[in-house]
Amino acid sequence: MYKLDLQANPTNNSHFQNQETPLNPPVIDEAPIVRQNQPVMTQKSKRTFLIICTIAIVAGALTGFGAHKLQAKNGTGAEVTNVAITDPNQIKNGDVFGVQDKDTFADSATGYIEAGGVEGEGSHKLLREGGVSQTVALTSSVVDLEKLVGAQVKVYGETFKAEKAGWFMDVGRVEVIEVNGQAPLQTLD
Repeated sequence: MYKLDLQANPTNNSHFQNQETPLNPPVIDEAPIVRQNQPVMTQKSKRTFLIICTIAIVAGALTGFGAHKLQAKNGTGAEVTNVAITDPNQIKNGDVFGVQDKDTFADSATGYIEAGGVEGEGSHKLLREGGVSQTVALTSSVVDLEKLVGAQVKVYGETFKAEKAGWFMDVGRVEVIEVNGQAPLQTLD
């Protein structure tokens, strides 16, 4: 058998003794080398970036404006005007209050507006020809019905389930027919 004597032969041993084992291997920076005084973005790339951002902002604004106009043209955006009736004395025959598009609402009725609901339903009632059974209980979050009390009107709205009234409507549009309307005779049904 062979026995290796490292101390006996210094030439063989020197190979192992002089070899250093690095504890911390050298760090190699893989990022590209950037010169110290060189700007990150050149003037040309900055200008291109600004042009692209400006085009994107203008295109977004035009898209929003076009969508708004298209929505208004198609009538899908309900436009509300004259919601707040400031002075009841300024109301004239033919005035329209609430949502301007009458096709928005499926239900309509014509009659005389009176304060007070029907047996606790609604804030006002619409008296119509035909007696108490034809009375419509009214409520509205769009139009101030109190300012229209005593007027002959055509109301447009949505019918809701009623507990006591024959008909209960949430009003979204009111057309004034006669400012000083005449209440129909109410007969007991």
